[in-house]
Amino acid sequence: MSMTGISKQIAELTRGTDEVLPEGGLKAKLKEGRPLIVKAGFDPTAPDLHIGHTVLINKMRQFQQLGHEVVFLIGDFTGMIGDPTGKNTTRPPLSADEIDVNAATYQKQIFKILDADKTRIEFNSAWMGKMDAAELIKLAARHTVARMLERDDFNKRYAGGQPISIHEFLYPLVQGYDSVVLKADVELGGTDQKFNLLVGRQLQQAFGQNPQIVMTTPLLEGLDGVQKMSKSLGNYIGITEPPGEMFGKIMSISDDLMWRYFEVLSFRSLDDIKSLKESVDDGMNPRDAKFELGQEIVARFHSNAAAEAAKKEFISRFQQGAMPDDMVELTLKSDGGRLGIAHLLKGAGLASSTSEAFRMVKQGAVKIDGQRVEDRSLQLESGTTHIYQVGKRKFARVTLV
Repeated sequence: MSMTGISKQIAELTRGTDEVLPEGGLKAKLKEGRPLIVKAGFDPTAPDLHIGHTVLINKMRQFQQLGHEVVFLIGDFTGMIGDPTGKNTTRPPLSADEIDVNAATYQKQIFKILDADKTRIEFNSAWMGKMDAAELIKLAARHTVARMLERDDFNKRYAGGQPISIHEFLYPLVQGYDSVVLKADVELGGTDQKFNLLVGRQLQQAFGQNPQIVMTTPLLEGLDGVQKMSKSLGNYIGITEPPGEMFGKIMSISDDLMWRYFEVLSFRSLDDIKSLKESVDDGMNPRDAKFELGQEIVARFHSNAAAEAAKKEFISRFQQGAMPDDMVELTLKSDGGRLGIAHLLKGAGLASSTSEAFRMVKQGAVKIDGQRVEDRSLQLESGTTHIYQVGKRKFARVTLV
C-alpha cells in the first residue's frame, strides 16, 4: 500500500479516538500490507445497547471496510468475574444464564452496524474454560501486584482501605491473555479501559508476540452534553427505541454537540462533515444538518422509510417549522434529581409562574419534544435534555442537572 493510502487510512481510523499507543505504531502495522486482526471485547453485562456503546462498534466497522479482520469478543468468562473498572466496590458477577441471554441480544444488535459475513465472533470461555489451575497460576506470574495497583480505581480503593478481591486482579489478566490467544494487532476500548488494553501489550510481549496497538475511544456525552451517556442518568438514546423517539432525542441535542455526534456516530466521510459544517457557517440552518444526522441514525437501526417518517412526524409536531432557529438553550438545577414540570417551565421563562404553567398544561398547550403533556404532576429527571414548548411561539431547549 502506498504511503498516501496509509495516511488516508490513519486519518479515518484515528477519527474521534482519544489515544493511539504507541505513537506511530498503527502506521508501522499498516505498512506490513496485510489485514490486521482488530479485537474489541464486550462483557454481556446488559442486554441493550445505547448509541454511546456504538462508538466502539463504529470504529470496528471502519477497520472492516478497509479490509481488516474484526473480532467481536464476547467476554462470557470475564463476565463471570465482573469488570472492576471505574468501580469503588467489588462488582457482582453474572450467572451463566444471564450471560447467555445478554450475549445473544448483543449479537443481534451489532449486525445493524457490522457486516455479519465478515465479523468473527469469539467467546473467551473457549480458551479460559479449558485453562486449569496450574496454567492460571502461570499466567498470574506474568504480572505484578505493584503494576495492578497502578490502576487508578485499584489504587484509590487500596488507599481508602476498601477491599479488593483477588479475583478482580484476574480480570485485566484474562483480557490481556485474550489478545495473546487471538494474536491481536489492534485492541479497541473506551478510555476507561486503557489499563486493561496495556496489560494486553505486556502479556503479548511476555509470550514473544509483537504487541498490539491500543486505540481508545471517548465515552460519548449524553443528550445533556455534559455527563457520559448512561441509562442510569436517563440521557441516552437506545438503539432499539422507536424511530420517532430516537429522532426526537437527536433533535433535542445542542448544535455544538451535534458535530461531536457527527464525528463519532456518522458514517459520512470527514470531508462530507467538513463540507456540511461549512454550509452551516455560511448560513444553512443547523436544524437541517441535525435532520440529516437524525435520519442517518434512525435509518441505521430501523430503515430509510422509518427515518423519513420520523422526520415528517417531527416537523408536523412542531407545525411545519414553527420552532425558532435561535432557540433559547439553558441549564436548570433539579431538586434532588427531579423537577416538576411547572417549576421547570417557570425556571425556563416559558411561564411567568407555576400557576400559569399548571394552567397551560391543563389547556393542552405544553409539549415536550412535540408530545403534549397531560400530567400536571409530571417530574423530569436530571441528566435529560428536551425541547419544551408552551403555546405556538415559546420554545426552549432545557438541560436538567
